[in-house]
Amino acid sequence: MSGAFPISNAKFQTHGIQSQIDTLISKSVSGKKLARQIGTQRFGFTAEIIVAKRSDVYGELMAFVIQQRGSKENFTIIPPEVKSTRGSETGTVLVNGVHAVGDNTIAMDGFAGDGAGRFKAGDLIKFASHTKVYMIVSDVTSSSNAATVTIEPPLITALADNSVVTYSNVPFTVHLVNDVQEFGGVGADNNGNVLYKFELDVEESI
Repeated sequence: MSGAFPISNAKFQTHGIQSQIDTLISKSVSGKKLARQIGTQRFGFTAEIIVAKRSDVYGELMAFVIQQRGSKENFTIIPPEVKSTRGSETGTVLVNGVHAVGDNTIAMDGFAGDGAGRFKAGDLIKFASHTKVYMIVSDVTSSSNAATVTIEPPLITALADNSVVTYSNVPFTVHLVNDVQEFGGVGADNNGNVLYKFELDVEESI
């Protein structure tokens, strides 16, 4: 692990957020489709750093990218576009009970308020001690402090009772997709300072 992405959320944007699932598909003579999923789902996206001077962010960014040693190391990054939930939950949400690998309905408790808001489909969550980020695929509307939450993909690691659920500013553990990273100027400001712009493609590390 080579730390957290060093650039503030306010100074970069993410786009092209992808869900990557490797699937083998074959068809019989009759046309019946046979499908088998290989591995688990991973998120990927492009982080684009705003145009700025080397002294602003690019010296620090260059050093950080070099520390990744191509695609070898993992680091954490919080995409600004999805750092907030669609729901309005504010409680300290915990896993309720033990859940096995393959489960995709997770009992949780510790919800606050009267149930309005909670989590909504498309919100991202992460469990304590897990590196995988999961997506909530159905709105959660329970009026009590407990609810069952449906996620995708199914759990790839078992969950212990009372594991903390992170649902705001969810950090993705990722690696660079490409071993070659190129920095270059895109112009200059009125004072002659070279301006840089940089994009990097990342994929979730499982």
